[in-house]
Amino acid sequence: MAAKVDHEASENLEESMSQGVNLKGKVAVVTGASSGLGERFAEILSNAGAAVVLAARRTDRLADLAGRINAAGGRAVTVKLDVNDHGNIQSAFAEIEKQLGGVDILINNSGVNKQARIVDVTPEDFDFAMNTNAKGAFFVAQAAAKDMIAKKKAGRIINIASVAGLRVLSQLSVYCMSKAAVVQMTKAMALEWARYGINTNAICPGYIETEINRDYWATPGGQKLIEMLPRRRIGEARDLDGLLLLLASDEARFINGAIIAADDGLSVT
Repeated sequence: MAAKVDHEASENLEESMSQGVNLKGKVAVVTGASSGLGERFAEILSNAGAAVVLAARRTDRLADLAGRINAAGGRAVTVKLDVNDHGNIQSAFAEIEKQLGGVDILINNSGVNKQARIVDVTPEDFDFAMNTNAKGAFFVAQAAAKDMIAKKKAGRIINIASVAGLRVLSQLSVYCMSKAAVVQMTKAMALEWARYGINTNAICPGYIETEINRDYWATPGGQKLIEMLPRRRIGEARDLDGLLLLLASDEARFINGAIIAADDGLSVT
């Protein structure tokens, strides 16, 4: 039997590792913050003391999250950001500059996925994944780095890739391609921006339960997939907390260009 996810523990942000990391005085931008991992990342960074910029297309969801963070004593602002709109990327970072004076930490998290056999993939399907996951992530990171370089900040860029960037997953060919691009993008950025004091790393999550996929794991197909995993379990969003905070902190000053799998061993099977 697959291990059940403890939703109560997953929701308990007070028990996160943020208690041991101090990000006070830092501004952290989280893309795709309207749900799932992005929402969790924003709350964890806020708990560690960072002022957080919540960036996504669904601004109604961002307002709810910002309200929770601000009510808890943190500081959160919202910015509408469509990573497929280059002009919007520029205007979003101009707004961040206006409200908070720039960016110290970028969590480059926006991503999409569509399952299909290769013979059924359409040009629209291909562009849907590649434009958001690779092209959009590239230009968001570029905008953040330009700001960091101009202000001579020792910044942190954390690209959220996937185990799909390290191994092939069935019927996810274009998604795997896009996340493999993020892996190589991370290495290139780390090499080019190291001289400016910017550390660029990538986290490659495995199967993590979120509100988007929660119902799937209870289906026969979901249960079958869980039984194929190394420890017959899926992860929780909180399983990424420690790694995220480490890479965002000053403790990661010697970690640059790292591609770190957080997948419970899936990538080595």
